[in-house]
Amino acid sequence: MPFDSPKQRKIMGRFATGVTVVTTDGPAGLHGLTANAVASLSLDPPLILVAIDKHAASLEYLRQNRCFAVNILALDQEAISRRFATPGPKEFGDLEWATASTGAPILAGGLGFVDCRVIDVLPGGDHEVFIGEIVAGEAREGLPLLYFAGGYRRLADPHHE
Repeated sequence: MPFDSPKQRKIMGRFATGVTVVTTDGPAGLHGLTANAVASLSLDPPLILVAIDKHAASLEYLRQNRCFAVNILALDQEAISRRFATPGPKEFGDLEWATASTGAPILAGGLGFVDCRVIDVLPGGDHEVFIGEIVAGEAREGLPLLYFAGGYRRLADPHHE
């Protein structure tokens, strides 16, 4: 008998994660989605993985564009996370962004990014797992936006412990 999906969601909700916006641009057009199913996969070669729901509109953008950037959000970027978590068209017009190597948008103000070209797509149950080779990236200082137990969270300020 399969494990209970709501129970799995509750258990895994106890695993605090950073919040990212995965962006892409190319033949399919400009797109982005909020994602926390992101992981560093390998240092040599430099690989990252992003899992995308098979029913998400984002899937075809990533498949066709063959690139993505993972933008690690800072504490003050909750509104951006919510924007890209909402179904429907994604609006970039009022956001400050640039590109690095692949053409995928790099959002301003984040804690860092990795810019990747898709090297493989693997099945992952009700998701597809995009393996990206990191071709550019940068880290910045600041506090992260976190997600835990169904809500956005913050770290205690390390300067006021």
